[in-house]
Amino acid sequence: MQANEGKWDRIIRVILGLVLFYVGYATLASPWNYVAYVLGLISLVTGLIGFCLIYSIFKINTKGG
Repeated sequence: MQANEGKWDRIIRVILGLVLFYVGYATLASPWNYVAYVLGLISLVTGLIGFCLIYSIFKINTKGG
């Protein structure tokens, strides 16, 4: 599993993941809370490890080089 996300891509994913976690926490109990948590978790994990499965499927590499 080789990193395929660039620096800015990773930063944006981590920020987006944290925001989605907050949105899921701050809103009232509804199915959208769980959607926000799952999307936030996926975004946060992919941003931290630098690898995105969807990028590899479509042969996208924002890391460069």
